Amino acid sequence: MHILITGGTGLIGRRLCRALLAEGHELTVFSRNPASVSAKCGAQVHAWASLAEWHPALSFDAVINLAGEPIIDKRWTAQRKQVLWDSRVTLTEELVRRIAAAERKPSVLLSGSAVGYYGNGGDLMLDETAEVGEGYAAELCKAWEGAARGAEKLSVRSQHGAAEPSGAGVAASHLLPQTADFTGNVSKVRVCLLRTAPVLSNDGGMLARMLPPFKLGLGARLGDGKQWMSWVHIEDYAAMVLRLLHDPHTAGPYNMAAPNPATNAEFTATLAAALHRPAFFVAPASLLKLAMGESASLLLEGQRALPSKMEAAHYRFSFPTLAEALRDVIR
Repeated sequence: MHILITGGTGLIGRRLCRALLAEGHELTVFSRNPASVSAKCGAQVHAWASLAEWHPALSFDAVINLAGEPIIDKRWTAQRKQVLWDSRVTLTEELVRRIAAAERKPSVLLSGSAVGYYGNGGDLMLDETAEVGEGYAAELCKAWEGAARGAEKLSVRSQHGAAEPSGAGVAASHLLPQTADFTGNVSKVRVCLLRTAPVLSNDGGMLARMLPPFKLGLGARLGDGKQWMSWVHIEDYAAMVLRLLHDPHTAGPYNMAAPNPATNAEFTATLAAALHRPAFFVAPASLLKLAMGESASLLLEGQRALPSKMEAAHYRFSFPTLAEALRDVIR
C-alpha cells in the first residue's frame, strides 16, 4: 500500500514507519520539518512540507493522521490553545478536504485523538461508549474526532466499479451500511479514531521527562495520587495500529491503552521500583496549578480508559501490566 502519514517524525510516527516499511509499504510523511524525515523515518520515505502537495490525481491507499503539537509542554494561553487547535482540528479538516478532492480516495483514515476525550473520569471505567467529558482537552478531542469523521461520508471506488456520483446516488445510498452498498461497488472511507493514552517508550515521550528525576531518587507523586493514568507500551500501540489498518471490520473510536491503568500513586511506586530508587516526594496540586495553570489538569485529573474494542477483536497485549512495560522500556 501507499500510505500517507502526518506527524510521522514524532515518537509514535517513527515507530510506525519502521513497522510499515518492514511490511513493504510505500510511505509519504508530512512534516513541519521535511528535511528530518529521511533520518527519522527512513531514507526511502517521501517527505512533504505541505498537504497542498496532495494533488487530486495522486492516490493513497490509507492515511494515518498523527499530527499535533505537544499538549503539555507549555501553559495553555489563548495563543497556545489556538496552536493546539490548528495543529489538530484545522489540519485534520484540511486533510479530509484533500481526501474528498482525490480522484481515488484512500479506503481508511486512522486519525489521532486522546483519552483526554473523557475529561476527568474519576474512578469510572471508561470504554469507547463513554460520553465526552468536560474541559479544554475533551473539547479539543471532540472537535478533532469530528473533523476526522467528515471522511466517513466520502465514497471509495472499489476494484469492481466506480463510486456513485455525489448527487442522485446519495439519497439512495444513505440508507446503506457505511462499509458497502448492495452491489459491492461503493464503500465509504473507513475511519478509526485513536484515543491514545500516554505512550511508554525508551525513545522519548512521557518517560523522557520522568526518568531523570526518578533516577536521582527525586520521583514524586502528583497531588493526592488518586487520579488514574492510562498508558500503553509503544510496541502494543504500533501493533494495534497495524490491526486497525488491515482489518476492514474496524471503525469508530478505539481506546489505545493497556488493559490495566494505574493510579498516579501506583505508577510512581512502580516506576521507582523498576529503577530501584525511592520516591518519597509529593508535588502538591497547588504548586502544579501555579506553575502550569490550566494545563495542570493533564497531571491532576485522569481517565481509567479500557481497550474494550481491541480486546473484543481478540488483540492480545504484549505488555498488559505496568511493571512488565516499564521493565522492558528502561532495561
